[in-house]
Amino acid sequence: MSHPDPYGSTEPRGWDRPAPALPWPDTDLEPGPWRPAPAAPTHPTEPGGYARPGAAPDTYAAPDTYAAPDTYAAPDTYAGPYPNSGRRHDGPGRYDGPPAGDRGRPDGPERRGPWGAPARDDEYPTAQIAPVRDEPTDQIPAVRDEPEPEPPPGRRGRGRRRASAERPPTTTPTTSRAGRNLPAAIGVGVALGAAVVVPLFFFMPAFLAVLATAVGIGIWEMARAVRRSGAHPPLAPLVAGGVITVGLAWFAGPDALCLGLLVTVLGTMIWRLGDGPGNYQRDLTAATLIAVYVPFLAGFAAMLAAAPGDGHLRVLVTLVAVVLSDTGGYAAGVSFGKHPMAPTISPKKSWEGFAGSVTAAAAGSAVLLWVLFDVAPWWGALFGMAISVSAVLGDLAESMIKRDLGVKDMSNLLPGHGGLMDRLDSILFAVPVAYLLLAVFVPVVS
Repeated sequence: MSHPDPYGSTEPRGWDRPAPALPWPDTDLEPGPWRPAPAAPTHPTEPGGYARPGAAPDTYAAPDTYAAPDTYAAPDTYAGPYPNSGRRHDGPGRYDGPPAGDRGRPDGPERRGPWGAPARDDEYPTAQIAPVRDEPTDQIPAVRDEPEPEPPPGRRGRGRRRASAERPPTTTPTTSRAGRNLPAAIGVGVALGAAVVVPLFFFMPAFLAVLATAVGIGIWEMARAVRRSGAHPPLAPLVAGGVITVGLAWFAGPDALCLGLLVTVLGTMIWRLGDGPGNYQRDLTAATLIAVYVPFLAGFAAMLAAAPGDGHLRVLVTLVAVVLSDTGGYAAGVSFGKHPMAPTISPKKSWEGFAGSVTAAAAGSAVLLWVLFDVAPWWGALFGMAISVSAVLGDLAESMIKRDLGVKDMSNLLPGHGGLMDRLDSILFAVPVAYLLLAVFVPVVS
């Protein structure tokens, strides 16, 4: 029994009221066997059951063909916004979509909603979106790199300092074509020459001290440079043995010079035993090279200076020949150098520079030996040529060592020159040749 009507009606509501009798019989509403709902008629030339625009109204589905709730399409038929399309829903997540020609394209047929009714625009909002077209890029202005804005006039960039009366502007050092700071190189060269010539003419023992100091610095630079190759020669026995070698050559001559070299190498071998067997052969090889290259060759300069009576002149003509060779080679190489002499060892040396070196040294030595020792000019020229060749070979030898070690200079001890060995390389090869030739041209008088 139903509840009373809250609006005052005493009649029962809903399904409690008896159904009125129909004036005509309706078989569709009478109980009977189940049958599927008839499909809506479609236009014969329109796939998917949609009516072509302009078709007769009688081609739409009849109102009385609405299927009862139990007569909807089977689960395997998609009953979505496109009815009667005949497309199947083969499972979750798979839907073939609407019929071809009606997928939201502006040029497709007129859209129809469920049961053939015209679709409203608000049901398909994407239908009003204009299609995306490729715009020509030639109308887009090109992007140009704008210059960086200038800093304000009252401010200066990072890393710069303002010049004033107390602080002059920074200037780049003047470099020569050979890659050296020419003013600094000239100043340092003059200072080195004075350090050698002044004690040589005024106090000979001081020259021995200068020579021993140069040998110690040269050994230190060589030992420091060869460490780049992994060798670690002991520095203390090399420096001590080098000074002893020069002293023995000064006081006792060639035999003592060879003895000093032997003592230096043996002392280095014994000293190196304390560091263990690791890299022993490599360290000893480097130590032997240094002992022969620096103190042994420098010992010939000590024997030149120790010659009685004219030792200082022998050293002077040798140094002048080396300086003339370097100066003539530099001038000729800068002015006329076009053919590299040894491009893999020293690219800046040329055959034109070598010719200038030999010519300058030969001409200067011919005059100097004729004036100082009364030697015939052609013998003096031969002396100068030999000194020039040996000096160039010494320079190339040190360049080869530096290139093998991967260094440009032995050190930065001398501005404009690099290390002291960069100045001694030519002299060390020249003094043995000078000692031999002067012993022939100008015999030593006891």
